[in-house]
Amino acid sequence: MNTSRREFLQAAACLTATVCCAETAAPRPVTIIDTHTHFYDPARPQGVPWPPKDAALLYRTTLPKNYCALPVPQRVDGTVVVEASTWVEDNQWILDIAARDPFIVGLVGNLPLGTPECAGLLKRFAANPVFRGVRIRDGSFEKLLGERAFINDMRTVAELGLSFDVHFPTAWVEPSLRLVQLVPNLRLIINHAAGADVTGKEPRAEWQRLMEKLAAHPQVFMKVSGLVEGTKCRKGDAPTDVDFYRPVLDILWKLFGTNRLVYASNWPVSEYNAPLGRVQKIAMTYFAEKGQAALDKVFWKNAQVAYGLKERSA
Repeated sequence: MNTSRREFLQAAACLTATVCCAETAAPRPVTIIDTHTHFYDPARPQGVPWPPKDAALLYRTTLPKNYCALPVPQRVDGTVVVEASTWVEDNQWILDIAARDPFIVGLVGNLPLGTPECAGLLKRFAANPVFRGVRIRDGSFEKLLGERAFINDMRTVAELGLSFDVHFPTAWVEPSLRLVQLVPNLRLIINHAAGADVTGKEPRAEWQRLMEKLAAHPQVFMKVSGLVEGTKCRKGDAPTDVDFYRPVLDILWKLFGTNRLVYASNWPVSEYNAPLGRVQKIAMTYFAEKGQAALDKVFWKNAQVAYGLKERSA
């Protein structure tokens, strides 16, 4: 009752400002699953097959605790680890870490697809619910698609409910269109926006045509990653402004829409181009413009579908 008119008006103004800020604040995803990280430890007695010792930025221990210690706009709740080793038992090494650390919600492993021993290895690793798919980087993908043993293994991958991550160079992405036809029930997840060049301008016409062909197949997902890498800025100085990435993101959004884009960082490789926090902020800023439903789809719900992850409580 003793409040003066001036004090009342000041309090009302503060309340109005608070409400306006709450109404205009950009939405945040309920949960974040980063679908592309690499964990390894060169300090192990056996060392690592990758990265090489002369890769100063990468040749260091990268484990969940190292990732989670980095500053980001929003805490990440889980990650899908993507293979960084051709050694079969390194799949088990990651699964053993996951058994102790629930931050790892999935593993895309590396197995010798198309070899006599692969069928048994697929059965062995698929028995672990964290093992969610495979990726390979060695050899000619186009040549492998002509080998019956390789296609048989890919059919087994699909039958086991696993996915196949497609390495991002064009020499791998283009032939994957044939794999879609050969194994139509296989979920394909294209890495790093298929190696898009990010220049702030309209992307190359060839890349756009490839995106159109991929998007025509509903079992193909696209990782929203590789954006800072696409700038070719190699001193951690990739642009921060989301508008620089918008020409590429707009095409991905138009073609793959709400249901087939998945957020990924490609950490620690992405550190060549930008800190982890910047990578997350670029994607979050763009998809926040599309609304809460789209934001949650890209940052965690689509990952559940693409990798067949166990439902998470939100």
